[in-house]
Amino acid sequence: MAEYSDPPVVLLYRPATLDFMDEILSRNFRVLHTHTSSDPIPIYLSGQAALARAFVNICLLPVTDELLSKLPSLQIIVLTSVGVDHIDFAACKRRGIVVTNAGNAFSEDVADTAVGLLISVLRRIPAADRYVRSGNWAKSGDFKLGSKVSGKRVGIVGLGSTGSLIAKRLKPFGCIISYNSRNQKPDTLTSTTRTFSP
Repeated sequence: MAEYSDPPVVLLYRPATLDFMDEILSRNFRVLHTHTSSDPIPIYLSGQAALARAFVNICLLPVTDELLSKLPSLQIIVLTSVGVDHIDFAACKRRGIVVTNAGNAFSEDVADTAVGLLISVLRRIPAADRYVRSGNWAKSGDFKLGSKVSGKRVGIVGLGSTGSLIAKRLKPFGCIISYNSRNQKPDTLTSTTRTFSP
């Protein structure tokens, strides 16, 4: 096994413009930035990343067995996404590599945004704002009202962490929630909930 350098080497895969982690990581680690190289990733890894102990993958780069073979010292993969479809878990397990993801870190914010967008679309808030700002109301009259959120039937595909939080936010509106999930979740919602099999 390769000898570790001090400080530990971290491989960072990100777009050139997304630099929010650079300063934090560089305080305690030697960071290898893949976006600074003109070489394709496999060539860059072969030449630079043999000592990398951690891999921070911001851009959903597929982590395959072939890619992992170029990182013999790797111990952990850190994903900033919730999804893990781009990771070869079998290969990681064989090599003893731990994989972490964002988990529920974004669930509250995504739920807030989803409900905000639903209200905005049904109530036609952006269109009404444009109408008022354009001055059309003076010659064309009142803007056509949107639809209320209250009492609407709302479908949620996947009632995991984020879906459950969306349903929770819509409950005070009296919405009827229909959801698709692997199993029924009666404790999450009211008796007005309808379930569909996956």
